[in-house]
Amino acid sequence: MNDDLPANPWAALRKLTPARIALGRTGTSLPTEAQLDFQFAHAQARDAVHLPLDQRELTRGLEAQGHQVLHLHSAAPDRHTYLQRPDLGRRLDERSVGVLREHAKAHPDGYDLALVIADGLSALAVQKHSLAFLQRLREQSAVDGWSLAPLSIVEQGRVAVADEVAELLGARMVVILIGERPGLSSPDSLGLYFTYAPKVGLNDAYRNCISNVRLEGLSYGLAAHKLLYLMREASRRKLSGVNLKDEAQMATLDDNGSGKGNFLIAE
Repeated sequence: MNDDLPANPWAALRKLTPARIALGRTGTSLPTEAQLDFQFAHAQARDAVHLPLDQRELTRGLEAQGHQVLHLHSAAPDRHTYLQRPDLGRRLDERSVGVLREHAKAHPDGYDLALVIADGLSALAVQKHSLAFLQRLREQSAVDGWSLAPLSIVEQGRVAVADEVAELLGARMVVILIGERPGLSSPDSLGLYFTYAPKVGLNDAYRNCISNVRLEGLSYGLAAHKLLYLMREASRRKLSGVNLKDEAQMATLDDNGSGKGNFLIAE
């Protein structure tokens, strides 16, 4: 070891983030270790996109939590079509529409809330995080008394498919848990999308998004807290999306218990 080498001022910062900073160089190229790490992360991201969702295992976990589960499929018949035709992933196939219509006939009064799980672009994220998140959500939402529709698992689904599920079930609110597009340091990031008064044809302006729900990102408890705030405010104000801001008060290390934790909100 050469003791004359200068200390790396970035070393302490690299311990605080998975971001690829201060990778060094060998001549005009990356060091071999950094290049191999990049290739490994890229392979993980590709694998996450193509990994199929284990619906049997997920269903067992959901039923153990007390959920009634409906198995649905988007209009995209397979993964190849799903990746090339995003529009088909936003709608249900005919069989799934029929399943929901039959269920709705037996429950004409509808529901307050529909929960949807879709594989999205990372079934790995759904497999790893959805059960733990839903457990925290149930714990925090027990006092609200909302009627809950059967939980729908949509294979080859995209975000907007939740609007059709909720509309067919007669639900006034819907939340979809979906695997987000994998990044080079986060192949298992779970996204939450919430819509009030869902119906087919709504665009993203009508939805609220909570992203990066995972152990290395936004914790399950904090994500559930943010989502419940949005749902309660949406129920009160009858809207969601760009007109509904996340103003939930979050405790921070330096607020001394005052509850004024969101420094982005003016007093």
